[in-house]
Amino acid sequence: MTPHAPTGTYRLQLQPEFGFAAAAAAVPYLASLGVSHLHLSPVLEAVPGSTHGYDVVDHARVREELGGEEGLRALARTAHGHGLGLVVDIVPNHMATAPRHNRALWDVLKDGPSSPFARWFDIDWEAQGGRVLLPVLGGPVGDELARLTVDGDVLRYYDHAFPLRPGTESLPLPELLDAQWYRLTWWRLARTELNYRRFFTISDLIAVRVEEPEVFDATHATVVRLLREGVVDGLRVDHPDGLADPGAYLDRLAGASGGRWTVVEKILEDDERLPAAWPVAGTTGYDALRHIDGLFTDPAGADRLLGLFRRFTDVADDAGGRWEPTARRAAHQVVAHGLAAEVDRLTREAVALCAPDPRLRDHAPWALRTALRELLVRVPVYRPYVSGGDAPDTVLTEAAAEEARAVFAVPEEARAVDAVRDLALGRLGAGPGHEAFRARFAQTSSALRAKSVEDAAFYRYTPLLSALEVGGCPREPAVSAEEFHAYCARVQRDWPDTSTVLSTHDTKRSADVRAGISVLSQCPDRWEAVLAEAAGRTAAPDPQLAWAAWQMVAGLGPAEPERLREAMLKHAREAGLFTTWTEQNAAYEDAVRDFVASGPCGPAGDEVLRFMDGLLPHVRANVLGAAVVHLTMPGVPDLYQGSEREYRALVDPDNRAPARFDEKADSALSREKEALTRAALRLRGERPEWFGGAATYEPLTARGPGGAHCLAYGRSGRVVVAATRLSLRLAEAGGWRETELILPEGEWSELLVPERWFGGPTRVSELFGELPVALLVRAD
Repeated sequence: MTPHAPTGTYRLQLQPEFGFAAAAAAVPYLASLGVSHLHLSPVLEAVPGSTHGYDVVDHARVREELGGEEGLRALARTAHGHGLGLVVDIVPNHMATAPRHNRALWDVLKDGPSSPFARWFDIDWEAQGGRVLLPVLGGPVGDELARLTVDGDVLRYYDHAFPLRPGTESLPLPELLDAQWYRLTWWRLARTELNYRRFFTISDLIAVRVEEPEVFDATHATVVRLLREGVVDGLRVDHPDGLADPGAYLDRLAGASGGRWTVVEKILEDDERLPAAWPVAGTTGYDALRHIDGLFTDPAGADRLLGLFRRFTDVADDAGGRWEPTARRAAHQVVAHGLAAEVDRLTREAVALCAPDPRLRDHAPWALRTALRELLVRVPVYRPYVSGGDAPDTVLTEAAAEEARAVFAVPEEARAVDAVRDLALGRLGAGPGHEAFRARFAQTSSALRAKSVEDAAFYRYTPLLSALEVGGCPREPAVSAEEFHAYCARVQRDWPDTSTVLSTHDTKRSADVRAGISVLSQCPDRWEAVLAEAAGRTAAPDPQLAWAAWQMVAGLGPAEPERLREAMLKHAREAGLFTTWTEQNAAYEDAVRDFVASGPCGPAGDEVLRFMDGLLPHVRANVLGAAVVHLTMPGVPDLYQGSEREYRALVDPDNRAPARFDEKADSALSREKEALTRAALRLRGERPEWFGGAATYEPLTARGPGGAHCLAYGRSGRVVVAATRLSLRLAEAGGWRETELILPEGEWSELLVPERWFGGPTRVSELFGELPVALLVRAD
């Protein structure tokens, strides 16, 4: 068991409107809720005005806009005084490319490779003539010259500022630009010309080389000091897959932190396991989210929705009609365009590594580039690991290589695939260049997976929106009770102190929105009729967007048109079929706005809302069922701000709004969910041994006609949890009738409805007399 593991954490999204003082003011309420730790978004100095804090500019300082280090210490004192610890989100992978705020980068841009900070950043100095490409100009440099001005030893462009190389201040502007250690360019050149590694495809975030010991020490000194001084008690590590060697990094972090409770934002595919050697408590919980959501999704109905989606949209297989072709096409598009600069760098490195070997040197650059693309798109997980995790050849398989070879017309040229695969697997050498290539291949793989799956395919293949969350499995959205029990048994055995989540600052739709959408999998034919009526009353710019928008309304409920409009514009740009973030189609986007206003937010939307009103008992069953499972399954539940009550939010920025703790529960469901949350968290806090590393997890089976609709399990022989699954299907089949749940030996008290006792064979209809869930504790 991890030392000092939380019993429950509560995520607060810090920002200038909600800093340390606001968090401290919420501590009494959060302590009464029953969590053991506050989970804070990044606290180090970030770009001014940032609402998320992942754009760090100075690792040495706690962010002044939040209240500075003294504000953090005051928050810690208040939290500790109420029995709460602090878990802090750290960002080892990248910093903001904002030179006037990022002084380390400023120094590199001023002095080039001789800067003491040059080793901090992953810059390919051999490219771009030994200069750092900065894609910040609004147009080609020739068009922007008049907007570039020299101010002493600073070059300015609107609100951007760049240092001048010493001795170049008095040069004429064209010569001055050519004399710098950086090259200012049109922002569109980033896609193909960039020569620094970035976070995914975000050029505003430059990668940090924490694999270098001195860089690790410098970027982690403040956090480590706060840990050692007892201000901070645990860590969440953002995006470890972006690091050169996540396992080595986590070893170093564990040594520096003294083994404090640490979880990593690692996205696992369904059959993928967290590397057993990593010295962490587990993941941030997206794997748990996928399994919980799947419990409340009807498999037959999800298949039926897929058929309806295909007929409604008439979309091609690779544009959303089928999952695998859609994901593969998106991967090809991202690897050829969004990540073109990264693939070009890998190609240059592969050429250089092949050159000394007569067996390899005749692979043409185009062939190596093609091989790289074809292998990258076939990596089925986020990345193969340099150390730890599954053996790289189990994810970069011979079958994938065979498919990649088939792309080549000439068999001899197809051998480039073998060369690239062998380089990526470490079969052709172990020197620094070979190790760097392996790491960079893995880093590029993770960026490709995120951008092609999460940020493209998830917006094209949308038969059931609730299945499209990070870590989700769209091709198999449902999870059986048996699969869930097996997952929980594995978590309890291997990672009992891992984090589990339902809603986060990154979820595309909050848990309660997904709970409403998932009900549609239980009534696809009724939904088809409602959708046909709604769609017939308003014109949509394209049927795929319309399908997603109607489901969004079904889950979200009544909302301000602006919220839905912004979410659907983001949806359309991420899908990239008719408009994108970088090539916006103004006419199409105007049509999206008009459609949202006249359709989902108009009279047709009211029809959908009335339909959903009739399903409220089943939405309630999903909401409360997911909550009780999340709060009692193996792992440490992490609640997102406000989600202890009914919480309906869409993708950022909607889901990153400042937290509000001055509002009362405004619905019966909110009151029920909050009462459930308090009871479960209080129980975990009072009896951590029933849920932690030494605890047990025991599946329980209900018998009778409704048995498949009752998910039940025990914890350590002292707690029984039961939840209603697929309640609409249950009602249509005649209800619980004589279904029984055999409780373990003893008398059992219901925590959610006091003064109710059960024992032995128990009628499920009685167990769920007032609520669709139950939380029982055995009497001493």
